Amino acid sequence: MITFGIVGTGWRSIFYLRVAKACPDRFRVAGMVTRDPQKSALLGEEFEVPLFTSVEALIQKDRPHFMVTSVPWGVNPGAIEDLAERGMPVLSETPPATTLEELVGLWRLTEEGAKVQVAEQYWAQPHHAARIGFAQGGKLGQVSQAQVSAAHGYHGISLIRRYLGIGFEDAKVTARSFTSPIVQGPNRNGPPEGERVVDSKQAIAQFDFGDRLGVFDFVGDQYFSYVRGQRLLVRGERGEMVNDGAVYLQDFKTPVRVRFERHEAGQNGNLEGNYLKGIQAGESWVYKNPLAPGELTDDEIAVGTCLLNMGVYVEGGTPVYSLAEACQDRYLDILMAQALETGETVQSEAQAWAS
Repeated sequence: MITFGIVGTGWRSIFYLRVAKACPDRFRVAGMVTRDPQKSALLGEEFEVPLFTSVEALIQKDRPHFMVTSVPWGVNPGAIEDLAERGMPVLSETPPATTLEELVGLWRLTEEGAKVQVAEQYWAQPHHAARIGFAQGGKLGQVSQAQVSAAHGYHGISLIRRYLGIGFEDAKVTARSFTSPIVQGPNRNGPPEGERVVDSKQAIAQFDFGDRLGVFDFVGDQYFSYVRGQRLLVRGERGEMVNDGAVYLQDFKTPVRVRFERHEAGQNGNLEGNYLKGIQAGESWVYKNPLAPGELTDDEIAVGTCLLNMGVYVEGGTPVYSLAEACQDRYLDILMAQALETGETVQSEAQAWAS
């Protein structure tokens, strides 16, 4: 049983509460730290989670294995530092910091012994986890290109690096933006009240790592829109993946085509429950849900996977998505923003965490 606390009561905090509620045999929430207990009272009651006005009060009452920081960007570095000073491991919501200077400062904390991981969840979403596993499994050969249109900023960059098998190699970054009209879709608060045409802002960037190329393409509408979906292309010398399918060479004259098929309990009269079992590509399972039979969305499964990985890390295991990786993704995101603003090519440089 993994016990964790949460600093913050915002929108992303609720994802952790839903994961714990769906998997009570795996997770327990020791409490949430909030500046306004009255405002958060209904949230605490709904999920049966105690509320505290300070980290110190929560830790004294029920010391968890680690704390999740789910607070605004500008507050997060200070929250991480405060927890590190108390000897408390931290699973930070993304990004851990906003500026390069803040990223370096957080990295110094880990060099002094702080245990910090980052809850970057996109690579752990089932469809991406399955495809990353397939790309790294050898059937495509050496992967040379990944075109990802699935998530904004550092999230999309983290996917590009994983699909390409990139660590901390330097990159030349070029980028441009484009604005086009779109019929407004839903948002966090639900569907729109009527038809309205708004601007859709698109960012397109290339990350040239020398022998591998990452292409970033995203519009914010994709997270909720009914008419803007995700797109993926990953190319290797022996094959490629495109969205829900892949083709690879069994030998130089024998192509093999597979589909990524989801296996869901509870569909078509199945009585096992309502949850994702896993994903197959041909005869092979390329992903199995580590939180089955919890009734969770794909993004909640990914958040739960981050919690599982953090539980292993605080017990002495290796980090799965380390602060170093998070710093690199955010650093490249900063460079992409510079390239978008200036229209010039930006060259990355090795940072302290790259070692």
